[in-house]
Amino acid sequence: MSKVHVKTGDQVIVINGKDRGARGKVLQVSPSEGKVIVEGINVASKHVKPRKMGEPGGIIQAEAALYASKVQVICPKCGRPTRVGHVTVEEKGKTKKMRVCKKADCGAKFE
Repeated sequence: MSKVHVKTGDQVIVINGKDRGARGKVLQVSPSEGKVIVEGINVASKHVKPRKMGEPGGIIQAEAALYASKVQVICPKCGRPTRVGHVTVEEKGKTKKMRVCKKADCGAKFE
């Protein structure tokens, strides 16, 4: 099992490929494959067959998965693409692992 640096709900920017520079929200993460699905990015045409009587078939647009290494998290505080660091914080007697922005002048903590 491998870890992925992004979580569902993160704002990300694509750093490589045909959608380079596009921003979107992570809809789904697959750590076993190392892939993510981002809203409105890597849209592919999918042929759908009608399954029930009266249900229409046709071609629909759906987001396809892309490798997690092709996206970078956008810091919610400074708004720039950043690598993600981890730091342990003690809150109310419990240790909690939080993600932090790796930019030198920011260092914001986020979930």
